[in-house]
Amino acid sequence: MRGKLVVGNWKMNGGLAANAELLSEIAAEWRPSPGRDLAVCVPYPYLGQTQGALAGTSIAWGAQDVSEHVSGAYTGEVSAGMLAEFGCRFAIVGHSERRQHFGDTDAIVAAKARAAMAAGITPIACVGETLAEREQRVTETVVLRQLDAILSALGDGAAELVVAYEPVWAIGTGRTASPAEAQAVHATLRARLARTGAAEVPVLYGGSVKADNAAALFAMADIDGGLIGGASLKAAEFLAIARA
Repeated sequence: MRGKLVVGNWKMNGGLAANAELLSEIAAEWRPSPGRDLAVCVPYPYLGQTQGALAGTSIAWGAQDVSEHVSGAYTGEVSAGMLAEFGCRFAIVGHSERRQHFGDTDAIVAAKARAAMAAGITPIACVGETLAEREQRVTETVVLRQLDAILSALGDGAAELVVAYEPVWAIGTGRTASPAEAQAVHATLRARLARTGAAEVPVLYGGSVKADNAAALFAMADIDGGLIGGASLKAAEFLAIARA
């Protein structure tokens, strides 16, 4: 049976002192319960600090990206094997900011998902449409194309995936898809996952999720939690979302 999962994505934010305070408060205040999981995905330099702060708690941690390569002459890249040594449970792949600013194509995202899974790390695979694509009414075509590339790369391993639907027009803009709008896309994704034997894969929503809209979003039948950006940098807000 699907559980609920809330993942914080710090993006390129943080500092040693601020991180220590944030992680300490989250660890102290979070009360785990069956079927509810919490995680944070942090910048690479802070993985060791995060591992030290959260080891022994019920809170998981991960990275915001991963290389598609195992090793070699790829200056600046970080492999899934390296992430595994820091105890990472998750790695985000295909975030819209990676697609937009760093040229991550569907094929690259699929390869990154495969590399993560090969190292025992669960990829959180992001899909989503731009505002122009939504206005052209091609949302379903876009998100299914993105998802299909990942499912094809993972094969039977797709059942271990986490998917995050993040409408690009709602990321960091303050705009949020209505619960009904988000649910419609989640239902489409769930149907495609079911065709590959992965109907129980958690499908998260990401896009300006806050404490005051989380409960309505998470109440939808096919929304299993959230991928939380800016709100995950404030312990009280992040915990309120997780409790929703």
